[in-house]
Parts: sequence; C-alpha cells; structure tokens
Amino acid sequence: MVEPIFDYQFRLILIGDSTVGKSSLLKYFTDGKFSELCDPTVGVDFFARLIEVKNGIRVKLQLWDTAGQERFRSITRSYYRNSVGVLIVFDITKRQSFENITGWLAEAKFHIEPHQAVYMIVGHKSDCDTERQVTVREATQFAQLNGLKYIETSAKSGHNVEDTFQILAKDVYKLLEEGRVKIEDGWDGIKPGFKRGNENVHIEEEETEKSKCC
Repeated sequence: MVEPIFDYQFRLILIGDSTVGKSSLLKYFTDGKFSELCDPTVGVDFFARLIEVKNGIRVKLQLWDTAGQERFRSITRSYYRNSVGVLIVFDITKRQSFENITGWLAEAKFHIEPHQAVYMIVGHKSDCDTERQVTVREATQFAQLNGLKYIETSAKSGHNVEDTFQILAKDVYKLLEEGRVKIEDGWDGIKPGFKRGNENVHIEEEETEKSKCC
C-alpha cells in the first residue's frame, strides 16, 4: 500500500489589523524562529507546514498571511472563500486592534459562508504583558460570546504558537470526521492528500498558488 505524504490539506487564513504580528506568528510556526524585523505584508503571503492531527493522520496546512491595511482589503477578501480555518489576530498592547476584531470576524463570515469554517481569536505579543491594554478576561468573554476559542501567543518567546495551529487544525479535522465539512469540487478549504509518486503534481499546484498571491 502506498503511504500518503499527507492525508488532507487544510487552507487557513490569518486576518487582523496591520502590525499585530501575523507574519511573525507564521514565521515562528513554519521556521521555528523569531525575526525582529518583519516587512509589512503586501497583499497576501504564503506559508505551509505538515502536522499530525491524530495518530497517523497527517495534514498539510496551507497558511495565508493577509495584509491588514485597508488598501489591500479587496485583494485579501478573495482569499476568504476558500478557507476552512480563520485566525483573527490582535495585539494585546493595542486596544484598537482588539476592538476591530468584531469587524474582521463579520467580514470573514460574510465571505466564507455558506461554507463552514473554524474561527479562533488570538491575542498576540503576550511577552509584552506590562504594556497590556486588553485583559485576558475581556478577550475570553468576547470569544465565548461569539462561540469561539481564545488563546494568547508570542512569536518572540514561542508561547502557545504551536498550540494555536494545532488546536485550529484539530478542530477542523473534527468537523471533517463528523461530516460537518466535506471535500467539495470548486472549494479549496479542504483537499485530499497526495501519495508517493504525486510529488510533482503537488509542487506544480503549490507554485500556482504562490503565483496567485504576488
């Protein structure tokens, strides 16, 4: 029997205000290191990583980093529809970025529906606790009122970065197991995996995806 390279591909998107640290989170998750200097994302950027969501079940996470600036919103909106997981990121030291997540959540749901997706609120820069402008309690309450999970992270210290993506991916897989989301033609939120011998097909698809974001 041919062993799959990965069993499924999940497409996840990170949204939120500019400078909240979306790119830093993704770079730590995919490269395992923190970069002090991070150029602002122009439009959309692409990352990928394999993880295991269940014993023997490997998933490729296709990760889309979106620009928070208003002038890029028309570009980033086109990436919502094909996403099955959404991380809405704010900076715990910038209250306005927290207040804006209501709009980000509404926008994501508007463009993703009627497809099902998993949404998660992420309070970033937990290493800057002395500069905090948003309490854990109020962020947790907001998430609970919207039926979502809340987690705090730091790309600088690595705190909860791995857990964030693991939790989101496992919640997506649970929906897949329960039949609440399915692989559908014309929707890239969840796609079947690749078996040995299909590496070239996989590479060509990935190059095509990268070309779309530039």
